[in-house]
Amino acid sequence: MIIERLQTGVRLEKKLVKVLKALAEHRDMSLGDLIEGIVLHAFEGQAPFSPATLETIDQLKRIYGLELRAADSHGLMEMREKSSDEPS
Repeated sequence: MIIERLQTGVRLEKKLVKVLKALAEHRDMSLGDLIEGIVLHAFEGQAPFSPATLETIDQLKRIYGLELRAADSHGLMEMREKSSDEPS
């Protein structure tokens, strides 16, 4: 199927991005392709990953220290950046 893609500027949690990038690399695909697949599966109420891939994800989460869970998704707060005039 021929599609049109566009560049986005989404912001995601740092460790989550590391796990996603590592999983995409492990599966020999781009990060965008991985995210598209996850979203399309979710839109149809389907699980995007096999049990074997979930084991890989668990390993990557341990490697990168990702402790976030689905239940955390609505309560995340971004760290405030220090301004240059704040004392250290």
